[in-house]
This record gives sequence, C-alpha cells and structure tokens, in this order.
Amino acid sequence: MNYSFITNGWELVWHDEFSGNDLNSTYWNLENWPAEKNNELQYYVPQNVLLEDGSLKILSKREDFKGRNYTSGALHTKGKFSFLYGKAEIRAKLPEGQGLFPAFWMMPDKDNIWLPEIDILEMLGHKTNEIWMVLHWHDENKQMQNVSASYSGENYAEGFHTFGIEWSPERITWFIDGEERFTTSAFIPEEQMYLYLNTAIGGDWPGSPDETTVFPQYFIIDYVRVYKKWGGNE
Repeated sequence: MNYSFITNGWELVWHDEFSGNDLNSTYWNLENWPAEKNNELQYYVPQNVLLEDGSLKILSKREDFKGRNYTSGALHTKGKFSFLYGKAEIRAKLPEGQGLFPAFWMMPDKDNIWLPEIDILEMLGHKTNEIWMVLHWHDENKQMQNVSASYSGENYAEGFHTFGIEWSPERITWFIDGEERFTTSAFIPEEQMYLYLNTAIGGDWPGSPDETTVFPQYFIIDYVRVYKKWGGNE
C-alpha cells in the first residue's frame, strides 16, 4: 500500500499497515481475560486477533470458553505507544449483528486509570449506519461527564471507511471518511494516551445477541495511523 509521510500538513509518526504474517508485538498487546465491565459477555482471547490478506481481523464467535458463551478479540498499545495531541485514523469494515459492539478508542497510558477516554469510533451492530463519537472525563468533583454525537450515513458493515480524530489543546474533532462530523472543546485531555481496538459482545448498551445474530463476525482493519502537525508542537 502506498501512503505519504506528510499529508496536508500532517506528518505520519506511527502506523501499522498489517501487511505481515504476525502481529507486531513491539506495537500491540493482546488481551486475554473475561470482560468485567458493562455486563459484557465475551472472553477476550489472543487467538481471535488475526492477520490475513493484509488486514487485521478481530474475530467474534459464539463458543463456550471458561464460563463465557462468546469469545472475541482486543488489542492495545499501552506501554508501547502513546501520544499527546495529533491525528489518529483507522480504515476499517465493521461487524454487524445484534449484540456486537466494535470500537476504536483511547485511554491514558497509566495503570488502573481509564478516564479521560476518547471514543473515536463506536457502533452498535444492529445499527450499522450509525457511528458514535464520545468523550468521557471526570470533573473536579470526580463525577463522570461526557459529550457525544452520532452520525448516520452508509452501512459501515458493507465496506471499508475511515474514522479519525484531530486532537489539539483547544478541541477534538471527529472525522468519518474525511468529513468533519463532530467537534468539542468541553474538555480536552492533556496527557499521553494509547490506542485500543476491540469488539465487545453484549452489555448494557448494545444488549445481548439474539436469534438474528450471525456468527462468526469480523472487525477488519486495513490500517491504523497516527500523525503530528508538520513543523509544529502538536
């Protein structure tokens, strides 16, 4: 794949094109645990993160495993890559089906801390034309706050699309297929954050899979890229 190191004033500083046969272990950590948040139903297993045909594939399937009825995949760059301000973008085709919850998000590169959180991409598998863009944080009283927006467009499970943010000290702006879809200055994280990719199954927001949900499903990622402003401090 051809890509430019400097595009429209942005310098490519980190990327994975998933062109090899094995996941780059200097970039990524693989999850291996039963999800213990939001009443999710999956067990994350490393073998459900695959490199095939020049893409990263997160496999979600119905199977009994260590007390759970579903397995899925999750990977992240904690302790291996994080950044403060810049542009992050993914090109991906999303899974579909009631109870599926693919996401591309960011958290502080610290232990036992998950806020602030920038959700670059979230989608409920039964609403494949609707993308959610969310920012979570704790206020001065340690109460959780958030701002969010959704955008309804194409069926994002039928083909590949790009999803990204531009993050500066003043604002965060979300883009879908290169078009600005949401921006906020309500709260701006001021710390290094790492990247997280996963497909959850079930839970409080998407609900559980039902008889309409077809397994296996794949979250297919063509690339993940991070840029910094060319010649600037961001």
